[in-house]
Amino acid sequence: MQPQSDHAVARATGHAVTEHAVTARRVTVATGVELWVEERGAPDATPLLLVMGANASGLTWPDALLDRLAAHHRVIRYDHRDTGRSSRVFATAPYAIRDLADDVVRLLDALGIERAHLVGASLGGTLVQLLLLDHPDRVRSGTVYATSALWFPADGAWAGSAVLPNPDPRVLELWSHLGDERTPEQELDFRVAHWRLLHGDALPFDPAEFRELEERVAAHSGTWQPATAHALADRSGLDRAAELTRVTVPTLVVEAPADPVNPPPHAEHLASLIGSARLVTVPGMGHTTSRAVLDPLADAILGHTTAVDAAAR
Repeated sequence: MQPQSDHAVARATGHAVTEHAVTARRVTVATGVELWVEERGAPDATPLLLVMGANASGLTWPDALLDRLAAHHRVIRYDHRDTGRSSRVFATAPYAIRDLADDVVRLLDALGIERAHLVGASLGGTLVQLLLLDHPDRVRSGTVYATSALWFPADGAWAGSAVLPNPDPRVLELWSHLGDERTPEQELDFRVAHWRLLHGDALPFDPAEFRELEERVAAHSGTWQPATAHALADRSGLDRAAELTRVTVPTLVVEAPADPVNPPPHAEHLASLIGSARLVTVPGMGHTTSRAVLDPLADAILGHTTAVDAAAR
């Protein structure tokens, strides 16, 4: 049986499907660095930029989620440097994680966008927090999920915290093999196994959904070579959780209760640091944006962004 596209699933389950014009191009954000960027939705709608996690192409964002958001926003997704169709530069010009946040600002500049709603998943949530601190004038609102408060332990563990739990040891073990040599078939199996762990144990996991996702990502990227640059990037300058108390930009923190990387109470802790933050929970959600959680996640994001836009008007 062939895996279904997001649109096919939407039609089969009776959800309305709205087609939006989609445009894509590459834009320069730094010397020698071009980012692949895609837009959909009305050009004059308030912009919403999706910031994906570490080593992940922008194609990891489900099309069905983009279409839900594009009913209200000019929706933008992009490939981080060293992922997808963006420039591969780390081997010759290493950079820091915080440089990925600067890429977001330069991308907004290149697109002529003064302020945008930012939605960040996983490491994307880390980048959104940096932007809330350093460039609040560029952020209409922030939404983060499957992430933790600013601090990036060198060993991936929250040692020294009696309250904040460490990632699942199974995930840490798998991450130690991200850069291993594999055939394309082995790489596909490895990535699906990775998604199975990240998905958590609360909701049924559909391997066909994630096999199709990784096949599309590989076709988009033109390679099965694993992306590992962000795991090697300089993590200095990220221990800034104490500064989050000064954030005033409207911020939504989405708790993913089955997240094996940042399990509860990471989301609650993050929301407590940001005085303007609101905390909502998507039941059963893990460290993936699967079809099983797409509707409640879209509802939470749109409830936040449309309220901010209404207040601005």
